[in-house]
Amino acid sequence: MLPFRGQWPRLGDRVFVADGAQVVGDVTVGDLTNIWYNAVLRGDMAAITVGDGCSIQDGCVVHVDRGMATLVGNHVVVGHNAIIHAATVGDDVLVGMNATVLSEANIGAGSIIGAGAVVPERREIPPRSLVLGIPGKAVREVTDDEHQAIVELAQHYVAYAAEHRATQEERG
Repeated sequence: MLPFRGQWPRLGDRVFVADGAQVVGDVTVGDLTNIWYNAVLRGDMAAITVGDGCSIQDGCVVHVDRGMATLVGNHVVVGHNAIIHAATVGDDVLVGMNATVLSEANIGAGSIIGAGAVVPERREIPPRSLVLGIPGKAVREVTDDEHQAIVELAQHYVAYAAEHRATQEERG
């Protein structure tokens, strides 16, 4: 964790930050969230807020823009190498591997952003939408089973992170 312009990141209870991950500046992370290897959360031009029980996986970038914050809700899973840039992501969302969510996009709760999709700037994604493609478009509604799978995946990573945290603490 690193300060920027006098702002230190603030972490909730039982947050796991993996070795090699960087959390910089005006970043607030909720309880039980896990930030995996080589992820970067850089709150240097505005604030980043990540809710409770989220999983920001390996190689992700969460950034802001001048005067444009990033807000990630509760129980959000951000897949490997995904990018969230100055956007809002609602609760219980899955952002697939290598997906990109661009400035001022708003992802509704319970949505799935498919692997490799690109959500354009200022795009409004309704709640419980499955978004695919470049540019990302809502192709159908997320089913109850898919929504439950997102919640369970977030819970899985909370438990898995506890194991990684213990191993990391053993190493010193």
